[in-house]
Amino acid sequence: MGAVRIRLQDVAKLAGVSDATVSRVMNAKDGVSPKTRANVLKVLAELGYEPTALRTTPRVGSIGLIVPELDNPVFPAFAQAIESRLRATGYVSILCCASRAGASEEDYADTLVERGVAGMIIVSGRHADIGGDHSVYDHLVTQGVPLVLVNGHVAGLAVPSVSSDDAHAAYLAYEHLRALGHESIGLLTGPDCFVPVVRKLAGFTRAARDAGATGKQIKQSISESMFSVEGGYAGARRLLERGVTGIVAASDMMALGAIRAARELGLAVPEQVSVVGYDDTPLMRFTDPPLTTVRQPVQQIADHATELLLAQIGGTSYEGNEFLVEGELIARGSTARARVAVA
Repeated sequence: MGAVRIRLQDVAKLAGVSDATVSRVMNAKDGVSPKTRANVLKVLAELGYEPTALRTTPRVGSIGLIVPELDNPVFPAFAQAIESRLRATGYVSILCCASRAGASEEDYADTLVERGVAGMIIVSGRHADIGGDHSVYDHLVTQGVPLVLVNGHVAGLAVPSVSSDDAHAAYLAYEHLRALGHESIGLLTGPDCFVPVVRKLAGFTRAARDAGATGKQIKQSISESMFSVEGGYAGARRLLERGVTGIVAASDMMALGAIRAARELGLAVPEQVSVVGYDDTPLMRFTDPPLTTVRQPVQQIADHATELLLAQIGGTSYEGNEFLVEGELIARGSTARARVAVA
């Protein structure tokens, strides 16, 4: 008998509920009425799928977890969230850091296969690079290794992925600054060869067009740099020299660099320049000033990615669908109402 193919949206449609409700039932989360839960479980059963979170038989084994670095606090946060979710189901993760200075993604993937892992979750790997070499994933699929990609997507690859809705995040940040009266808003982001960057560019552009900006104005309001404090500093200086009063940064680290750049130019944050970050890693509430940011839904992404992986290990087959999870804007002290120019 062939493997069962099931999509979250198919279950939601058949059960007459939202994708989020199906996800909560699959992950045994609260907030769903008994009647709705029973209906979703009935649909899942009819499709031949048993959510791993609801099984009583304990699992044992290891899962390979590959992240790109540990310097950015968001990646340890992902590792912790995924490990916690796996441990609750009887699995443990083997953490690998595929940094530029260390072993490659291919090296770690081969090693993990040799160690007999039950599956792999790869966070912000080469699948986030639009023009990158994605053959490592084809190789894993050929070997029959269950795999889930996080924050990135490879078109045509029969592997499920879970990503933050970066376009929505950039739109939220722009609208927050616009609501505060900022008319000159810039985007501080990384190289546009990465999937999350392209999506943030799309969200920012849509928000700017909604605000009446022209194509030329939008182009001049975008500064590309590296995803680091230093990169944020360099990119923000260019934006500030162009006269922006509000900055949407593609990461919290870049946002901190932007604040430093503003202060070195004699500009007060948030009195003269407002800055919005992205991720909401734990220390951002303690920065000076506390950082306004769009919270990346790390726990939700980790829960869903883990569920997708365990379902594959249990025999469920997925198409190469991507599931997007929206974040939320957390307003703190790095943004304020724009100053009104005095004639």
